[in-house]
Amino acid sequence: MTTRSKLCTSFLFDRRTIAALAGTLAMPFVLAQSVTPVEPVVVSASRSAQTRFDAPAAIDVIQVDPFTTMSPLVNLSELLGSVPGLQVRERQNFAQDLQISVRGFGTRSTFGVRGVRILVDGIPATMPDGQGQAATANLAAASRIEVLRGPMAQLYGNAAGGVVQIFTKNPPRGDEPMTGSVTAGVGSDGQRQLGASIAGGNDVIGGTIDVSTYSTDGYRDHSAAERTQFSGKVVVRPSAATTITGLVGYFNQPESQDPLGLTRAAFEQNPRQVIPGALLFDTRKTIEQQQVGVVVEHKLGENDTLNARVYSGTRQVFQTLSFKGDGATQSGGVIDLDRNYAGLGLTWNHKMKVNDLPLNWTLGVEADNLRELRRGYVNNNGTPGALKRDEKDTARDLDFFGQLDWTFSPQWRATAGVRASRVRLGVDDNFGADDSGKVEFKKTSPVAGLVWSVADNINLYANLGKGFETPTLAESAYSTGGAGPNLSLRPSTSTQGEIGAKIKSGRHAIDLAVFDARSKDEIVPTQTSNGRSIFQNVDGVQRRGIESSWQARWDNKLTTRVAYTWLDASFREAYNTSPDTRIAAGNRLPGAPEHSLYTEALYQMTDAVSAGLEMRAESKVYVNDVNSAAAPGYAVLNARSGYAFKAGAANLFLFGRIDNLLDKHYAGSVIVNDSNGRFYEAAAGRRLFVGLRVAL
Repeated sequence: MTTRSKLCTSFLFDRRTIAALAGTLAMPFVLAQSVTPVEPVVVSASRSAQTRFDAPAAIDVIQVDPFTTMSPLVNLSELLGSVPGLQVRERQNFAQDLQISVRGFGTRSTFGVRGVRILVDGIPATMPDGQGQAATANLAAASRIEVLRGPMAQLYGNAAGGVVQIFTKNPPRGDEPMTGSVTAGVGSDGQRQLGASIAGGNDVIGGTIDVSTYSTDGYRDHSAAERTQFSGKVVVRPSAATTITGLVGYFNQPESQDPLGLTRAAFEQNPRQVIPGALLFDTRKTIEQQQVGVVVEHKLGENDTLNARVYSGTRQVFQTLSFKGDGATQSGGVIDLDRNYAGLGLTWNHKMKVNDLPLNWTLGVEADNLRELRRGYVNNNGTPGALKRDEKDTARDLDFFGQLDWTFSPQWRATAGVRASRVRLGVDDNFGADDSGKVEFKKTSPVAGLVWSVADNINLYANLGKGFETPTLAESAYSTGGAGPNLSLRPSTSTQGEIGAKIKSGRHAIDLAVFDARSKDEIVPTQTSNGRSIFQNVDGVQRRGIESSWQARWDNKLTTRVAYTWLDASFREAYNTSPDTRIAAGNRLPGAPEHSLYTEALYQMTDAVSAGLEMRAESKVYVNDVNSAAAPGYAVLNARSGYAFKAGAANLFLFGRIDNLLDKHYAGSVIVNDSNGRFYEAAAGRRLFVGLRVAL
């Protein structure tokens, strides 16, 4: 082990970390806002507008200004670091997407997002089987992001360990002028970015268009990527009671090389390197996705509102894996996937009063459908060979839900809800022996909560709920012995509880939440070999912890923010993954750090110049269920700055950021339970990005 990697084996409270934390809290950062902040409005907690402070759950909102954000806005990891209980890991691997987890749900996913629901303008980016994608959200069009955690998230259905909901900006209205902007940026490792947006409208109709391209040579060898994104939004208001929103999105990633993980020895020797197999089989992924949607909001009267949505999309994926895939029991080393998906939803929100106090309720129904054609081929050194897999997979859900929010006294408010879900998975095998099959899951998710307004600036709350997480199509793909899909897997079920406090006092806002979640039938791997992962159910998994955050606005220029999470995620019961491998009771869940700390200081030096410093620290992370290896803990500093100025009629914003300021060598993410022992994905070293945005 090198000296640099020995910086921490636990939580890194050494002299360097303490000095970094002190410097972060002492140094200024960006914020040109008043001393008394405006409390943001959220909708995710109860599907109706309310302030974040009054929401009966642990929820954070990140306001996004795509013009003045001192970051390229390529990945969600740039924006969500300050949210306690949330882990967003940028893997330096565009072929595998981000790793997102909430309170330990989703940490076991080796690709894509698992266990966390993602929505964009109310339209799900998570499929009916619970697998989702974060990369397709166009952050250049975002206006705010809400992160809901805990029992209340269970009302979003399958795999809702938490909810991340992105809302895009609306076009101008009334006398607001038409706007347009262009963006250009360059950075370390061959990063290049170009973007443009235009928005205009009036009180009847308006629209926005955002397009961007991003490419990088990659920090690691064999990790180059290219990405093009387009999003459009049209808002039509035919009457004062009706708003129709049309949404269109396009995502194209024609190149994303996959450097795979590294063993501990290779990671210590040279974090930039790639294994020979990745080069031999030319591991990579190509993605193209198109989506359209329509959302209609109609006020039936002063107290009743209907909201309807319908969407449809396609997604094509071509991927080469690091093996040939020509054996009798192997899947193909090349994946060719064509996906069609669609869905609709309808909610009815009613407001009334009982004893002159508000009572709101919501009723809704949602249905989503996924159909995909999956083919596998032999990997002839990066070129598709003989056909090895040919099947049609389906996933469908149909959910009914209701939610009640009742202020039954001036200081007390009750919340209750229930969601009845039906999820169907099917496999229609067209290759060799017919291994077709289908399965249906039915689950009911109730939640209940109570909020006590101790004072105008203090809210205490408690919630209790049950949730579930079905196997995904990928997890159900193989059974022991290769005898078709594993349709005997059961959904994981969880019982969750939390108590929390929200305190605000002029310049300060403090949030605290204590939570406990206990799961049965947790879906875990039993063996992985020859390109196939086989899963099983186990009981006795517990996730408990504490979330805390403190935001302070010391004056009109200085803001500081601290977020800390303690997470104890572990197996409470022993089990076997194979006849000779036993997971001991008390082992920690891989991918879930016990301690996470984020701090930042933001300062507006002048009306034109802003600067900031942030620190992120994590304790060590186990990489497998047996807990035989772990990625060391780390602490890193990032700095950013911005300069706003005018040139004629144009507003310009020049920004720059340096990530990993001290050039630390650490694993930014891990591939849990990798059968080859290649668990470690190296984070980038010191990295610079500079951009310029011009707006009219």
